[in-house]
Amino acid sequence: MNNHEIDYKLYGDDMQYVEVELDPKETVVAEAGSLMMMEEGITMETIFGDGSKGSAGGGVMGKLMGAGKRLLTGESLFMTTFTNSGSGKRLVYFASPYPGKIIPMDLSKMGGKVICQKDAFLAAAKGVSVGVEFQRKLGVGFFGGEGFIMQKLEGDGIAFVHAGGTIHRKNLQVGEVIRVDTGCLVAMTKDVNYNIEMVPGIKTALFGGEGLFFATLRGPGSVWIQSLPFSRLASRVFAAAPQTPGGGSKGEGSLTGGLFNLLGGK
Repeated sequence: MNNHEIDYKLYGDDMQYVEVELDPKETVVAEAGSLMMMEEGITMETIFGDGSKGSAGGGVMGKLMGAGKRLLTGESLFMTTFTNSGSGKRLVYFASPYPGKIIPMDLSKMGGKVICQKDAFLAAAKGVSVGVEFQRKLGVGFFGGEGFIMQKLEGDGIAFVHAGGTIHRKNLQVGEVIRVDTGCLVAMTKDVNYNIEMVPGIKTALFGGEGLFFATLRGPGSVWIQSLPFSRLASRVFAAAPQTPGGGSKGEGSLTGGLFNLLGGK
């Protein structure tokens, strides 16, 4: 066992958070900004990369390479570790950044590797490697919705992934195929074959209200699918916000106007 063994509990339904229990000297690594609260005796430290042996190896250059890969997925250069520096058990809590579910994944039961969309990782036991998964097929890169690059979580510990809406886990048999909206794909085990196909029929593509492409997933393996990608939610909110010809929002005193101003709008 190379990873720290952590205990956890999930709370909530559509706005979930996870409680992680740390024994003395145990550490959990998390995305910057995912902390909700923590007990006294837990020490925070900002690090390059994910703090795993892979990113730590090679000294400074190894750490820079690990951090540089995170830039490719649109993530921050830095991650944060939370270590129990006390003598008894301590609790630390992490929250999802938008409404949805938190999915605990025991990598030791999933062949040691899970591939997920680039912004899905929330936190993990120290030792889990958070890397970059390059899709070999160009179609995935140009038309995959979530991009050519996905995250890979490797190790034998617990990792937490978050996604929007309700989550459906589909266990695919050998040769079984499902087609998924590219934005709804959250994660998959390493043996699932992933490709992008164009929606057949130009009328369906242009007038069906869906995208031009979908993901084709072929078993064996497990796939996690989200009902409400954040990009879809954000586009609907933006489309519903009234816009003036000059680019400003109407109804400055309304809830929409207040949110728009809060987010930096004019």
